[in-house]
Amino acid sequence: MIARRCVLACFLASGLGCAALAQSYPERLIKFIVPFAPGGPVDIVARLITPQLPSLLGQSVIVENRPGAASALGTKAAANAEPDGYTLMFGNITSLVVLPIVTNNRDYDPVKMFTPVAKTSQNYEVLIVHPSFPARTLPEFIAYARANPGKLNFSSAGLGNTTHLAAELFKLRTGIDIVHVPYKGAAEAAMGVVAEQVHMFFGDVGGVMPLIREGRVRALAISSEARSPDLPDVPTMTEGGVRDYVVMTYTGVVAPAATSPAIVAKVNAAINTSLRTPNVVAAMAKIGIDSRPSSPEEFGTFLTREREKWSEVVRRSGVKID
Repeated sequence: MIARRCVLACFLASGLGCAALAQSYPERLIKFIVPFAPGGPVDIVARLITPQLPSLLGQSVIVENRPGAASALGTKAAANAEPDGYTLMFGNITSLVVLPIVTNNRDYDPVKMFTPVAKTSQNYEVLIVHPSFPARTLPEFIAYARANPGKLNFSSAGLGNTTHLAAELFKLRTGIDIVHVPYKGAAEAAMGVVAEQVHMFFGDVGGVMPLIREGRVRALAISSEARSPDLPDVPTMTEGGVRDYVVMTYTGVVAPAATSPAIVAKVNAAINTSLRTPNVVAAMAKIGIDSRPSSPEEFGTFLTREREKWSEVVRRSGVKID
């Protein structure tokens, strides 16, 4: 309560008070909550970025994994922390955008719970099929699906997951009828294509790139605006004739609502410096992830557009999790 009163006083007092609060921050250890298990994409990004922060902020920094309930447990823990800049969260498209849209959990609203700090990374989805699949290009796949309505299926990392919604958007843009087969995770969903249990899957670049290079799956298209330097021979969805189809996955840092803008700006500057460090950029590129520095305002605007986009997809497709 003392910390909350201090922050509130900062907002009610003059700008000099906020400046003084930011100048003294940080005075102790800073914790970043990752609402997913260790070793996942968000955890990897967090552990690439945070080692540079102690020297930039002058205090120790730790990453704390709090997985559970599709990221909801860790997200709520971060949101309920004191808004003093000492507990922050690495979120992603699931925790910050998709989960609250596809669930009926009304006490989970990241718009009200958090203030954006910095976007940290961005990635795209790749449509893969088994090498034996008769269609070798995206237009051929769409034509095949239209000629065989309801006979093709796609895997996902789970109901309401981004990999699920990517396919639902694909269905809306192309008018094809394909059946959803949810798996327990992205790795299992990709292997479903390898084992010919399912016909297609939308997987992130870093996750499916090894399978593509090994020839175990065939990539038909990527969901980015331009071709990926990691997969230069894979056309974009637009090139394949699917208009208005861009799907990205991403990570970013948020702070509890009411965190001082001056503290947010200080953390943002440190994160952006870390993101521009050559070894961080190279490490992200190695696993197919783009380093994406941004201002808090840019990240907030980006999240607003993403929520509008996926809310429309969920409304039209009827995807919901009770």
